[in-house]
Amino acid sequence: MYTFKGLLTENGWLQNAFVKLTESGNISELKTVDVPQGEYIDAYVLPGFQNAHSHAFQYSMSGLAEYFEDSEIPDDFWSWRDAMYRIALSLSPKQMEDVAAMLYAEMLRNGYSSVAEFHYLHHDKEGKAYQNLSEMAERLVAAAKKTGIRLTLIPMFYQKGNFGTEPYDLQRRFISKNIEDYYQLLEASKQSIKFYDKANLAVGSHSLRAVQKEDLMESSLLAKNYPFHIHVAEQLKEIKDCVDFYGKRPAEWLLENCDVNENFNLIHCTHLEDNEVEGIAKSGANVVLCPSTEGNLGDGRFRFKDYQDYGGNWAIGTDSQIGLNPLEDLRILDYGQRIQTHRRDTFFQPNLGDSGFNALKMAWKSGRKSMAFQNDNFFKTGQSFDAVLIDAKAPLIATSSLKNLCNTIVYSSDSSHLLGTIVAGNWVVKNGQHFDYENIRKGFVKSINEINIR
Repeated sequence: MYTFKGLLTENGWLQNAFVKLTESGNISELKTVDVPQGEYIDAYVLPGFQNAHSHAFQYSMSGLAEYFEDSEIPDDFWSWRDAMYRIALSLSPKQMEDVAAMLYAEMLRNGYSSVAEFHYLHHDKEGKAYQNLSEMAERLVAAAKKTGIRLTLIPMFYQKGNFGTEPYDLQRRFISKNIEDYYQLLEASKQSIKFYDKANLAVGSHSLRAVQKEDLMESSLLAKNYPFHIHVAEQLKEIKDCVDFYGKRPAEWLLENCDVNENFNLIHCTHLEDNEVEGIAKSGANVVLCPSTEGNLGDGRFRFKDYQDYGGNWAIGTDSQIGLNPLEDLRILDYGQRIQTHRRDTFFQPNLGDSGFNALKMAWKSGRKSMAFQNDNFFKTGQSFDAVLIDAKAPLIATSSLKNLCNTIVYSSDSSHLLGTIVAGNWVVKNGQHFDYENIRKGFVKSINEINIR
């Protein structure tokens, strides 16, 4: 039993919030009390943040792509991608688990309680399938279980090198030659999530360039039963290549050839025309934005304001792991738009002028749905208690009115204000430290030193 100074609901702040939990970490009672009951915690409670797009293995190269040695040619996304491929060729299953565990512990420290793992590092270093087809995915599940984060495993269909071309040698660990191979991988992945009760499954194709037309259309039908994830329109070269090959832009082609609906999660969508912005929003699909990565890679800016004017759904993700703070990503998203629109109403909605609350709610709601965790309320009886706790003593928090509190948290807080993260009623991070931090740190350092990339 806990009593918190405040707890955020869809209708505002519940003060002196009493939360009683079952042994499994579900909420059995939630109410306001006059006198604290159980343990009193001087904190404001938000629902745990949802990380809707992650490539765990890329954490091993975080911060290494900014040094341009002996080169007169500026770096871009495509040279970064080649470096990323080489990192992908270096990791053993055990090293993958160690990297993912460190990453997930850091996500939890920053307030994420769930992560969608967009996973395509399937095979061994020679490109051959492991005896357990989902060996690498199973290491991600093991890492999630070790840290306590909720995981949605998304084994990705990755078939081609580019539009109409065979895969490159550097991509050999990613490849399923045909859709039957992908279905086998998917079945193996279903088995790999069974040993962790906080893991579930989604599906996806990496991108239009990475899967041939007929197989992409067939794989997208899986969206009838699962969230379906796909990269779309991230880079200008990708747009040009798609137009040259299909005669259509990527989002345009997808909307015309697949039944894009509310189960689709379109990653990035950086470069859209008017009809694409409107079409995606009206389809009910979710756009997953990764502001830190999109800024780091020079992708460009999503047409957020236009998309929101059509009522479009959106979530956030950490993608290449260059930034792991959800509050920071919400700010990058907002300020990038303000620079472009010269306005300060990025997250404004009619009759809903609380920008901070609007951002928290949409990122949470769409993030949950993208991971097949479809809760309607931040907190309610019968639901798992997944929360991030904000220190009520932090100076700006302590002096904020409840009216301004969501905005104070979103626009002026950092990870030092987080007291901890709770998943399924259990503290996984407390006072800024993961419960198994030192063991996880040692495993990570050992593995990174073995592959000798930093």
